Amino acid sequence: MVDVVIAGAGPVGCFLARELRLAGAQVVVLEAEKMRSPYSKALTMNSRSLELLQMRGLAERFMREGVLLPTAHYAVLDTRLALAPLDTKIPYTLALAQRRTEELLEAAAREFGAEFRFAHAVSALHHDEGGVEVHVRSADEGDYIVRARYVVGCDGARSTVRSSAGISFPGTDATMTAFQGDARLAQPPTVTAIVNERGGMMMLRQADGSFRVVIVDPTRMHIPKECPPAEEELRDAMRRIAGTDFGLTETLWLSRFGNATRQAASYRKGRIFLAGDAAHIHFPAGGQGMNVGLQDASNLGWKLGAVLRGAAPEALLDTYHDERHPIGADVLENTRAQEALIGFTPQIAALRATLAELLTAPEANRRLAEKVTGIGIDYGRDRAHPWVGRRLPDLPTTDGASAFQRMHAGHFLLLDGGVENASQLVEPWMDRITVAHADVAGVRPGLENAGAILVRPDGHVAGVLNAH
Repeated sequence: MVDVVIAGAGPVGCFLARELRLAGAQVVVLEAEKMRSPYSKALTMNSRSLELLQMRGLAERFMREGVLLPTAHYAVLDTRLALAPLDTKIPYTLALAQRRTEELLEAAAREFGAEFRFAHAVSALHHDEGGVEVHVRSADEGDYIVRARYVVGCDGARSTVRSSAGISFPGTDATMTAFQGDARLAQPPTVTAIVNERGGMMMLRQADGSFRVVIVDPTRMHIPKECPPAEEELRDAMRRIAGTDFGLTETLWLSRFGNATRQAASYRKGRIFLAGDAAHIHFPAGGQGMNVGLQDASNLGWKLGAVLRGAAPEALLDTYHDERHPIGADVLENTRAQEALIGFTPQIAALRATLAELLTAPEANRRLAEKVTGIGIDYGRDRAHPWVGRRLPDLPTTDGASAFQRMHAGHFLLLDGGVENASQLVEPWMDRITVAHADVAGVRPGLENAGAILVRPDGHVAGVLNAH
């Protein structure tokens, strides 16, 4: 029996596999496809995802290959979201093709011994008190069964794991479609977005020698998602919206997408869990989908690892749904709000202008930037201290290393400010604790009397001990 079977070798499954291997769990990743898609639907990694990678010593691998951008957008409004004011050392989004993100995460998981099986598709699950029977279909090796203590479905919007577990996926079907793709342009644009009240909306971003082009075309918003767009459709839309096709010379790929919005009723059913698109889908406003999935993996990984080691009770696993489901619901809400702002009537144009003006106010801009980037995530409920459950920024320690640099092993981190009884915070986790000395009192509002801070492996505060 293996410890964990992960269905899906996308970015969420790969990151979770590495997190579980850090905790010592045996992991098998099953991927239905024979190879990774050469097309990259996701292109954006946000500040919080980069912090999670920084906590594991991986961020540099990604940042040296992608392009760092100092702003983000909300509904493609004229006023961009400024990231510099955020309380993070990485106030950027990273433009990097999803395929490359997946390759880097897979390599990082393999370095720690995760097993990957491509062209091995999960076909059914049978769940009992002792474990889960995973039925696998493989054209090369035939059908077989793997028995696992736990299964995590990271297998996308049409998740076999979710349907086999009988977890409902309530929400709304697509009511409109848009399309995107990568193209080579001989006359590159000087702007990143064009919104035309009559013609539509276009977003452009350079990546890997080509341009990612996203089109919302009011004349084509009711074409079914299953109907692939053609190059002439792209060229026609670009000319109508921008007045030019920017010297379009080659279309590398095109794909249509919709605004279906759904969320799993539960992220856990016994020994089965859901993460990423298997747990939530939404209109891709602000590039949040992959990032929310990576945060799911970060939250679940350390908890499942602790239970497998016998260091935590089974009840800890319930907190995965308790903490992540509200975050997913909030993402669905803000993407729906952005979707409502993508329209081509005089009324919507007036609303967009009003909100763009409001976003010039620093506090409003910062609030939305925290939401879109994940920097504002807070798991605090009935907290014993105002900081419990909050994301802790990367603080300095007295030995010259930062807090995140001390978290590469995936352990809890105790930032000890010199109080005598700090050990009481870490007693349940003594086998996986890193201690660093830091002056934590007053580093942020609400920590004026802090003498020690215990940080979870996912970077959220588990406890605070006052000095007096």
